Amino acid sequence: MRPHTPSADCHWDGSRRTPHPRRPLRVAATSPSRLLRAGQSGRCRRCGHHIDWYQRTDQRPIALHPRELAASRVPASCRWHLSGGIAHPHGDGSAWCRIPHLVICPGHTLTAPTGPHLESVRRRLAVRTRRLIDTGLFTPAPETTCTPPARSGPSCRPVAQMLLSRYLAEAPIEDLRCVAQSRQRRRCPQPVLTPTTPQGRWTLLPASPQRGQLALPAGPMAVYDLSRLPYAEQLRWRTQRCPSHAATPGAADLTLAGWQPFDPLLHAAHVHTRLPHPVSGRRREA
Repeated sequence: MRPHTPSADCHWDGSRRTPHPRRPLRVAATSPSRLLRAGQSGRCRRCGHHIDWYQRTDQRPIALHPRELAASRVPASCRWHLSGGIAHPHGDGSAWCRIPHLVICPGHTLTAPTGPHLESVRRRLAVRTRRLIDTGLFTPAPETTCTPPARSGPSCRPVAQMLLSRYLAEAPIEDLRCVAQSRQRRRCPQPVLTPTTPQGRWTLLPASPQRGQLALPAGPMAVYDLSRLPYAEQLRWRTQRCPSHAATPGAADLTLAGWQPFDPLLHAAHVHTRLPHPVSGRRREA
């Protein structure tokens, strides 16, 4: 019997190899959110229960309870609904709704009554939290404050101005990392600040409150000004993407951008009246 040598496109038993081409994940151009739902769940640091992170219409994150509740048993002020991956602070007319986790979090002090049903849910979660603490499976996280970094800079969380608004960054400007998904299905390791693209400049601007914020004594503060850049560049910074992923609108995001709307009252610890010292190897723009 003559031996049979399988070809390169066949398995050892002679069956055909069926290559499975990789299907890259793309986000539709009409999608209001680029954030992938995978990996956007976590646990509350105050009570240890599961939460789901979503993006609001103002691009700020919100933690929602992972389960839907009957809308008839939830006050209208606590009803949220999801549309296209965006959380909206009202009901959508259906019989079910989502609620913010803070409404039923046992570690959060409520300032307004929420009704008997939500109070019952809150008590059940409090019992579970106590069990987790007693068994050593959960330890409530202490209140953390931002400490000054060892490196030169105005703050560990600087203030940037772009798109006619001011935002508080999650890290120093040179450490901001792209939030898009790479081809290896991991978070892109590239920084937002690159030497090949226009950069902002540190300048002193009045610490004036914006609409809806309480007024504070006027005075200069260090701000990383991006307002002189083209609109596309300011949008790239706001979405926290590297230049290559900014040119790829179909690429998804693995995490939310780390910007927070700056409030001079709430973020007073990050207000500095002096410009940062230039970092070695880089030149601060005048």
